Amino acid sequence: MNSNAKPHPEEIRQAIADNPKKRERDLAESLGISEAQLLAAQLGQAVKAINPHPDHVMPCAETFGEVMALTRNPSCVHEKVGRYENYHPGNHAAMVLTEDIDLRIFPSNWCHGFMVEKELSEGDVRRSLQVFDAAGDAVHKIFLREGSDLSAWEKAKTTMAVSDVPQDLEVAPRKPAEAPKADVSKVDTLRKEWGRMTDTHQFMRLTSKLKMNRLGAYRIAGEPMARPLPPSAVNTMLEKLQESATEVMLFVGNRGCIQIHTGALRSLRPMGPWQNVMDPRFNLHLRLDHVAEVWAVDKPTQRGAAMSVEAFDEEGALIFQVFGVPKEGRDSRPAWRALVGELETQEQENV
Repeated sequence: MNSNAKPHPEEIRQAIADNPKKRERDLAESLGISEAQLLAAQLGQAVKAINPHPDHVMPCAETFGEVMALTRNPSCVHEKVGRYENYHPGNHAAMVLTEDIDLRIFPSNWCHGFMVEKELSEGDVRRSLQVFDAAGDAVHKIFLREGSDLSAWEKAKTTMAVSDVPQDLEVAPRKPAEAPKADVSKVDTLRKEWGRMTDTHQFMRLTSKLKMNRLGAYRIAGEPMARPLPPSAVNTMLEKLQESATEVMLFVGNRGCIQIHTGALRSLRPMGPWQNVMDPRFNLHLRLDHVAEVWAVDKPTQRGAAMSVEAFDEEGALIFQVFGVPKEGRDSRPAWRALVGELETQEQENV
């Protein structure tokens, strides 16, 4: 983004007034600015700048009652209704651990924050707390619902507010996705160490040690550890999950936050290039045309192999991951493994 060419705050506000029904993200893109800059230009009564660190955001979010949590990347939006509770802070990684709101948070990417009150119609105000990374791209958003605690919201507007954010906000250049990175000379070490893993979280440490990344490692590891699937397998998988009501853990994230849904996917509604899950307390919006590469992956753990289906865009960025549910009393891993096996067989027959 060329900061010298960006519009002045007055021009941004005029563009907002001229396009009242245009989504903020789309309007920001059309203006050549980030979403955070679009909000900063409106600082005043309707938009308040806040301390964006999760150690400040999460305690306030816990007071709001039932809300909708939203985490997205350019290809997928994950929306979940619930309450923020059970926050675990951490310098490198933090967590919110509830059945509904399940987050993995990376605080260094929580750089800009705003509380926003947008009037949708007479007397209808949409209230949201929005956090952005250094480039001004959305990391995590919290939307109040009809039953949310408005007095807690008003209190947070005071306790969270900061006054040193300018309307003409400067942001850092957007970091491109890391291209697939592999070292074929280390494939034997990769496969050997992969087979020794006892936890899925060890995988990223392994690839880092070998100077690889996730997608690069999948490409060279080969079967049975990583098996390629065609992009069309994603929609087939979603349809099979709906038909079978198999519970899964569905991860969608960006550099600053990963949001997890645990449960079945009950209502699919395709619309153009989008495939949508439209369940009462969980929505997913996926651009199927962004899916360029799909892998079925097995990683050993102390509780047995963890199988995932993972989708990447054409730049190598991770769009989503799906796992079976390993929880005692609702272990869906056998059913999930059978579903993925059917998926692999079906796709091989279609070749």
